[in-house]
Amino acid sequence: MTELATMEFHPQPQAGEPKPWAFPTPERGTLDNGLTVLRCHRPGQKIVAVEVVLNAPLDAEPAGLDGVATIMARAFSEGTDRHSAEEFAAELERAGATLDTHADHPGVRLSLEVPASRLAKGLGLLADALRAPAFADSEIERLVRNRLDEIPHELANPSRRAAKELAKELFPAGSRMSRPRQGTEETVGAIDAAAVRSFYRRHVRPSTATVVVVGDLTGIDLDGLLDETLGAWTGVPAQPRPVPPVTADDTGRVVIVDRPGSVQTQLLVGRIGPDRHDRVWPAQVLGTYCLGGTLTSRLDRVLREEKGYTYGVRAFSQVLRSAPDGSGAAMLAISGSVDTPNTGPALEDLFTVLRTLAAEGLTDAERDVAVQNLVGVAPLKYETAAAVASTLADQVEQHLPDDYQATLYQQLAATGTVEATAAVVSAFPVDRLVTVLVGDAAQIKEPVEALGIGPVTVVTAE
Repeated sequence: MTELATMEFHPQPQAGEPKPWAFPTPERGTLDNGLTVLRCHRPGQKIVAVEVVLNAPLDAEPAGLDGVATIMARAFSEGTDRHSAEEFAAELERAGATLDTHADHPGVRLSLEVPASRLAKGLGLLADALRAPAFADSEIERLVRNRLDEIPHELANPSRRAAKELAKELFPAGSRMSRPRQGTEETVGAIDAAAVRSFYRRHVRPSTATVVVVGDLTGIDLDGLLDETLGAWTGVPAQPRPVPPVTADDTGRVVIVDRPGSVQTQLLVGRIGPDRHDRVWPAQVLGTYCLGGTLTSRLDRVLREEKGYTYGVRAFSQVLRSAPDGSGAAMLAISGSVDTPNTGPALEDLFTVLRTLAAEGLTDAERDVAVQNLVGVAPLKYETAAAVASTLADQVEQHLPDDYQATLYQQLAATGTVEATAAVVSAFPVDRLVTVLVGDAAQIKEPVEALGIGPVTVVTAE
């Protein structure tokens, strides 16, 4: 008889003692040109992340030129007074750096990532882009053409089309928030280099901007580097622009964007609510996560696991614009897609979940899982310098204190089930929600009308 070989197992690794963690609070300073500086030393993060926040909000765009902020943001990396567009891209590559930009309602952001060993080079290129962008006619024309090419693709995307319609429904026609962030074919087509240069001169200056630097700064004279690079950026001093309050009409109603023959219906149910300056925000985040933040949330449990209507439904709160005086707002929404024949039943079940939540509340188990997921994974979420820098830049845009994120996690952990229930019920009242459906109106209009969740309007998809 053959003797069986025995296996020798190594001891199973044991978890160590958990280390205390808190979101870092940055050091704050100001350069001679008025540029605000937030720095955060993160040992071991050899890729340094730099975020520049410009006070150039979308509501500052001239009438008829929606999208000029986006074109300007994209043009920052298309050449300077020292480098052509091709040369600038090559210099970034030589430095091992990436530069991304985008424009949104609060303003324009530039995001640089560069190895710590080449930070001087990266900051120099970033400073050139801000100090003396070329805005060459040919490059602006190309960027405009590219943007015009993107718009039909966005309109063909059901989730993007639903978001466009929800904004149009919620906000007054005269509000910038009612229109696409990156402009329409008509407004983008009217943008030229002169318009971009004018917007730049009016709104881009160091005195109303903030730079966030996060990474391993060991052995780096950051003050000296900033003085030599971004410190050379000049501009006429100015006070931050006042922003109009956010208003919206969340009267319960349904809008169907008709797409004949569609095999799926895109759902987007939303309204606006309080921003991060409101005391209810932590409880609202927790309650919304219980409702639809993960695969184990209530909405997924019913619509995906029990009924099989969808691959997933999510509830979320996204800050649109924030202000300490209470004039800001966040979008509160539920999003997902279902097969066309089950659009009515799925929507009925979604509203039933909301009514049940209001009647019975959340469970302690739901609250505990949400806290564990939101607070427990935070150290992993912020392992990179870029994640920390982006969150600090969000705090700047939203006029929040430097220790806001660290305090938020403490508040989330301390929020009880009753508070979370009250917040999410208040966030999603069944009679104050605007429902947008992108799908085949011939198949879904009648069953949706039968639900009685509000008057139903059908619009034609572009």
